[in-house]
Amino acid sequence: MPKVSRAKKVTPKAEWSTLQKMRHSASHVLAMAVLKLHPGAKLGIGPAIDDGFYYDFDLTEPLTNDDLPKLESLMREVIKDDYTFEQVKLSRKEAEQTLKDQPYKLELLADIPDDPVSFYKSGDFIDLCIGPHVSSTAKIGSVKLLTLAGAYWKGSEKNRMLTRIYGTAFEGQKELDEFLKRREETEKRDHRKLGPQLGLFMFDETAPGMPYWLPKGVIVLNELINFWRAEHAAAGYHEIKSPLINKKELYETSGHWEHFREDMFIADLKEEGVYALKPMNCPNAMVVFGNKPRSYRDLPLRLSDTDTLHRFERSGTLNGLLRAREFAQDDSHNFVTEDQIKDEYRAILAIAERFYAVFGIEYYLRLGTRPAEFMGDVKLWDRAEKELKEILEKSGKKYAVLDGDGAFYGPKIDILMQDSLGREWQTGTIQLDFQMPRRFGLTYADKDGKEKTPAVIHRVIYGSLERFIGIFIEHTAGAFPTWLSPVQVVVAPIADRHVKYAQKVNEELRMKNVRSEVDDRNESVGKKIREAELQKVPYILVVGEREEKEKKVAVRQRGKGDLGAFDLKKFTCEIVEEIRSRK
Repeated sequence: MPKVSRAKKVTPKAEWSTLQKMRHSASHVLAMAVLKLHPGAKLGIGPAIDDGFYYDFDLTEPLTNDDLPKLESLMREVIKDDYTFEQVKLSRKEAEQTLKDQPYKLELLADIPDDPVSFYKSGDFIDLCIGPHVSSTAKIGSVKLLTLAGAYWKGSEKNRMLTRIYGTAFEGQKELDEFLKRREETEKRDHRKLGPQLGLFMFDETAPGMPYWLPKGVIVLNELINFWRAEHAAAGYHEIKSPLINKKELYETSGHWEHFREDMFIADLKEEGVYALKPMNCPNAMVVFGNKPRSYRDLPLRLSDTDTLHRFERSGTLNGLLRAREFAQDDSHNFVTEDQIKDEYRAILAIAERFYAVFGIEYYLRLGTRPAEFMGDVKLWDRAEKELKEILEKSGKKYAVLDGDGAFYGPKIDILMQDSLGREWQTGTIQLDFQMPRRFGLTYADKDGKEKTPAVIHRVIYGSLERFIGIFIEHTAGAFPTWLSPVQVVVAPIADRHVKYAQKVNEELRMKNVRSEVDDRNESVGKKIREAELQKVPYILVVGEREEKEKKVAVRQRGKGDLGAFDLKKFTCEIVEEIRSRK
């Protein structure tokens, strides 16, 4: 299964919006400001990105966040001076002379076949660039420098670490202020901070990009898998497990060795041959299908799994759970006849609707068509894309088309969700493949006894479980629904003499499979409540003499506060139903 990632909209530069041009221009102004403070700086790249822009620099003296206001002030001066952005075409010899003191730009120039070469000039500053830009610096609007980061040149840890400065630009101060407010909220919800604070997961430098799941995090993982397992078993899926390390010959057959080798962890075991840690499940699913004769009566055959996968993501791209080297996917490979494709897609989309409704997540669909580097016959691709468009038209769901974004073996439908901050993420993906079954020589006996090749639908609904959890932490600010919360109830006795009753309450809840804990520390009940709230516990039950005498509990619900006294049995029945129904 290919990577799933933060949703990206690929827009040709000729069609850039005014805002994109503004941000690209702001990156040039940032370079001008840096060169004023550090005349010997070596320039990397400075693109516009989703929320702003950045520029990479090789500096002789380090920058700190305290330097950003000074750079920002210099940028405003350049903007005020209203320099024109002028495109200049230089011959290759002139280009090399212009960039003679900029080694990174010369390296980029070597990869550009054009002659003459496009540059953009503003004042005394000239940069290797094809544009586009706004007409002059005064058109840039309101700018803000955000943060510093380290970034390897060209994303490879084999290269020098550069200083990356991130910033943003908007047409007006009001839009900038709104963005900064959203950004502040995003930082509060950062899963890389909340996850460890809530005891869900941690990272350690001995295993970069590979999470340690802590006890509470394992509960969340298991709950997601249990839900997935029950729903898919009811829908006719068969769960398998397969080896986590395989010989390279498996990936040569599947096509991944050619298309994906640089993203794999590889071990040369000499006389044993070359092995690789499993980066995706599809080749192993092909082996399972081909291990015995199959009939049309066996199809659809839905082979699902949640095996651990490993991909060699470059260190500069790692981002907590959102971009990890070790993860699991709620995978399935559905082997179908060509006549079954449409019905199978409808069934998969129905599963997606069920899952995302449970989590209260809005989503839409996106069709990815044939990429530049593809495998197989163009006619098969055309037919597959036509069928997927028809399925999307009839689904009634909002959808978009992203040309060239298909997998190398077939077109795909991606699931894109929008979180509570309005950010868009690609999570699930449903991919149609006529190629890989042919490469593995897979066949089934049709009704007339003839051997035919099945199609296969590669699909995930969550996507990477790790990544889904990271997104969901930020979507909910760590306040999971009760059924998914690692601790669902904290029982807080008012004083030591109430501990025995608190333990009885806890025991009754645990007998009903409610994840309950007693906070019997010698602390005030106010402190116990505050700490349980910081841990995002859905329910806090305060118990004292009155509650013990009346066999009740004083209930506090996350986000709603004090709900009053409840009969213990009534509360237990209500929370059990809330968990069962996954409200």
